[in-house]
Amino acid sequence: MSELLQSASGILINLLAFAFALGVIIAVHELGHLLVAKLFEVRVTAFSLGFGPRIWGFRRGETDYRLSAVPLGGYVRLGGEQPEEATGDPLEFLSKPRWQRILVYLAGPAMNVVLAILLIAVVFMFGASIPNLDVEPVVGAVLEDSSAAAAGIEPGDRIVAVDGEEVGTWERVSFDLMTSVDRPVVLTLERGGGDGAAGDAGGAARRFEAVVTPEQIEGEAIGDLAGLVPKLLPTITLVEPDSPAEAAGLAMGDQVRTVDGKPVPSTEGFVEYVSARPGREIVLEVVRGGRAVTIPVVPRDLDGTGKIGVGLGFFQRYGFFHSFVESARYNWRVVGQTFAVLGKIFSREVSAKSAIAGPIEIAAVSGAAARVGFRYLLHLMGFISISIAIVNLLPIPILDGGQILILLVESTMRRDLSFRIKELIAQVGFVVIMLLMLTVIYFDLTKNLPPGILPGS
Repeated sequence: MSELLQSASGILINLLAFAFALGVIIAVHELGHLLVAKLFEVRVTAFSLGFGPRIWGFRRGETDYRLSAVPLGGYVRLGGEQPEEATGDPLEFLSKPRWQRILVYLAGPAMNVVLAILLIAVVFMFGASIPNLDVEPVVGAVLEDSSAAAAGIEPGDRIVAVDGEEVGTWERVSFDLMTSVDRPVVLTLERGGGDGAAGDAGGAARRFEAVVTPEQIEGEAIGDLAGLVPKLLPTITLVEPDSPAEAAGLAMGDQVRTVDGKPVPSTEGFVEYVSARPGREIVLEVVRGGRAVTIPVVPRDLDGTGKIGVGLGFFQRYGFFHSFVESARYNWRVVGQTFAVLGKIFSREVSAKSAIAGPIEIAAVSGAAARVGFRYLLHLMGFISISIAIVNLLPIPILDGGQILILLVESTMRRDLSFRIKELIAQVGFVVIMLLMLTVIYFDLTKNLPPGILPGS
């Protein structure tokens, strides 16, 4: 009985988190269309969250603000938007100049971009365990029994290229490996030259190749990093109550630079050093707010093992203005990675089923994020918002991007396309969108239902 209640509670949290996340994102998108339409004095007859029958709403002026039965989208209905509805009234959409109509269509995705930047900026202000891999592609550690270990890669090796393509950051390495599940990947590395592995320190750098094979992470659509760990300063993501770390004044977001005056090679190295010194004072130098702080701490003796009571991992926290800068950079990287994934889908390097998430999977992820903490739900909402902006700008008929493309073509031709052609384009666009939605939902079902219920699952 308790398991049934727990399952029902989990489903309810998923649905509530999904409704909140999608509701905010859709409302902001449609609000963009509404505000710019009213700015240009276009008659707006309806502002709807959801599709289908109206279940609640109110009227203000000429606009009916409503909630509709199917909560998987929304729309703004503009007076005279369709050629068959146009009467020549100056307040109708088709009576406005093309550049104004383009801005009305563009406003929805633009508001999603603004929302994404705002949400991620808020997350960065409060701090969250979001990986920042915009660092040099230097190996910090190699996991035992991994393909990287079998290939002879060592800590300190610098990754120069992946499959012949030069890389400048660990983020690029991570992306290429995660999207190459069960496929051999050729890494070009440099060792030595002062920054290499210990055995070659001080010698001339030598370049060599190693082949690794990322394996699929259980329950995920992506691959692991073939056993490779980036060289990052250990960052404190958790300080346990009543622990030596709390008593010493360590805080979330502190980056451990040195311990007892010695550089910290990796998270694993730091844990080993602390574990070997129960009851003995150690002096940490941490980076906090861009400056170095020295903090002595005495590890608690737990059965002969030293513990200071911290969690280590990724953590990012910035000041007000810096948060917006980092948020803009983060969202720009998401855009680049999205198009890179689309390219890999078309080249069949990545399966569409593994890379695309539909409403069922988004609901599950939303619930999981909400259970971890509200800031992580905000982070997911930012990611979804920028993704929706990208999708809406694709040149598919009936989407914003398709409508903008038609207007640009008409501007080039200096005349409107015929009603028959526009009607045909709209019909093709509707069929394409329906097929995409059905495909995404099918992918969701095959990934979330027990194997064998659906063909291909």
